[in-house]
Amino acid sequence: MNASALDAPRTPQRRKGSNLEKWGWLYMRLSGVLLIVLIFGHLFVNLMVGEGISAISFGFVGGKLSDPFWQWWDVLMLWLAFIHGANGMRTVVNDYVLNTKVRATLVWIIGIVAALMILLGTLVVFTFDPCPAGSDPALLASFCSEL
Repeated sequence: MNASALDAPRTPQRRKGSNLEKWGWLYMRLSGVLLIVLIFGHLFVNLMVGEGISAISFGFVGGKLSDPFWQWWDVLMLWLAFIHGANGMRTVVNDYVLNTKVRATLVWIIGIVAALMILLGTLVVFTFDPCPAGSDPALLASFCSEL
């Protein structure tokens, strides 16, 4: 063999099928941008509009979560944040955990915990009732009597 054949760069072999790492990388960028918009919108509405931070109370949160727009806003923020965070933790585990079985176990635990937290958070947002039936009216938020 001549020296030029040995010095020639080798092209890496492409794997067939879907490239999950590429899709994970793309998801992190897109969800990061969308999360910035959602989080700063959330902070602006909660802290700057109206009476500001002094207006935040159980009644404020209850009134906000009774509006379908804010329910979906919060659920989208919840889902994107948990999936974004779980994907980031999965990437760290894949990069730094060398034992294959331990790595697979940790990735499964991350996925299960993220799925459970997403499920519970979604249930809370959509089933939250600030005016439960049979409660003492003196303990209920002021807007409950208007509903």
